Amino acid sequence: MLYKSTPFFIARRYFTEQRGNTFMSIFKTIFLLIIGLIPISIFSIFIFITGKGTKKYQEVINKIFGQNLIQMLSNISMIGVGVGAGALIIILSIFNGLEDLTRGLYSTYNPELKISATIGKSFEADSILIDKIKNTEHITAVTKVIEDDAFLQYAGSSMRVVIKGVSSNYNKQYPLDKVLVSGENKIETENNVMRALIGIGVMHQLSISLQDQFKALVFNYPKKHIPVGLNPEGALNRKSILPGGVLAIEQAFDSKYVIVPIEFTQDLLDYGNKITALEIKVDNPNNILAVQNQLKNFVGEDFKVLTADEQQASVLRAVKIERLFVFLGFIFILAVVSFNVFFSLAMLAIEKQKDIAIFFSMGAGKNFVRKIFFYEGCIIALTGATFGLLISFIIVFIQQEFGVIPLGVPSSIVDAYPVKIKAMDFLYTGLVVVSLTLIASYIPARNAAKTVIHEQV
Repeated sequence: MLYKSTPFFIARRYFTEQRGNTFMSIFKTIFLLIIGLIPISIFSIFIFITGKGTKKYQEVINKIFGQNLIQMLSNISMIGVGVGAGALIIILSIFNGLEDLTRGLYSTYNPELKISATIGKSFEADSILIDKIKNTEHITAVTKVIEDDAFLQYAGSSMRVVIKGVSSNYNKQYPLDKVLVSGENKIETENNVMRALIGIGVMHQLSISLQDQFKALVFNYPKKHIPVGLNPEGALNRKSILPGGVLAIEQAFDSKYVIVPIEFTQDLLDYGNKITALEIKVDNPNNILAVQNQLKNFVGEDFKVLTADEQQASVLRAVKIERLFVFLGFIFILAVVSFNVFFSLAMLAIEKQKDIAIFFSMGAGKNFVRKIFFYEGCIIALTGATFGLLISFIIVFIQQEFGVIPLGVPSSIVDAYPVKIKAMDFLYTGLVVVSLTLIASYIPARNAAKTVIHEQV
């Protein structure tokens, strides 16, 4: 009686004997894969459909390519699965890096937690509520914010901007020193003179010069409950402020934002005691969710308490959706590659008819033969996938640690392509490869078990 694990060892023997001169065989296959993939695939499909012996076809292949046809198809299958799995890991790692980069950029000017009104864009800054928030455990800073659109003029040029007034502790919220490209990171000087921090896009569009202290930024905002009438300028609040620093964070901020003291916006916008948000700094990122839940409990349903990711949910969602579609696209590519496993096993079953006859004569059943070819397909695909995942891990790790592949954009905020290794990507890719391998191996293994062995075999 045949030992129950014998099919695996036979499958491994078939796999090993096809690897005669392993490295040279694989290098030849790579070369042939580049110049003759379509002809080889058509030739293999023809042999599979005819179902005839492969001896005379193998002689042709040996004369032309100096390589066994089954060996060639097996190598193509192994290389294809490895390249597909490895490429998927690299692409997913790039998306991981882009997601982290996006999150890092927005965290430069977005708070860890933000409280805003559920209905409307402003609310009364209740001192009792603010004191209660300040006294909450793990909170280190609470910044009042007034943010709205305004019309900005400078030396004959004008544009629409977002003016953001912040209280004096804004430096505890935003790490702006690292994105300051010119001037000083101050919105108020030692002489209590107000200054504005502008995005670099605003500076370029209005040709703002920090050195020219005789030209100020002039903000215009409609007065409340005042009709325009015959004198439009009379219906506008107008305040001036000198630019003090230029920030370069990312395009959405740089092209429209101006940061000023909150007192400036209170006068310009006629907000009085109202604010548009409270921005909160937490002592440890691990405590953000706990503090968020605690704040939700006592601010009630009239307010939203959003984390940094929730404030930029649409941007991060777009990155994740793109990542999902890329993943699905590569699954389709791996499914196409798995057809090589299908054809190589089908061809192997035709070639090994004598072996199948011997197995049947020794008392082996159809399940025994089915397992041999099923295991063979698994070994081919999983060997290629293992090497593909290993090589992709090495490539991504080197890029992550040393940044050897540059972006090639001189003004970019990062020098190299951002990548990040995640264990779950390897798990998902491995599961996809295993699933597709099982599907691709099952049908030829089942057909091999149904092979009718004639007396002349």
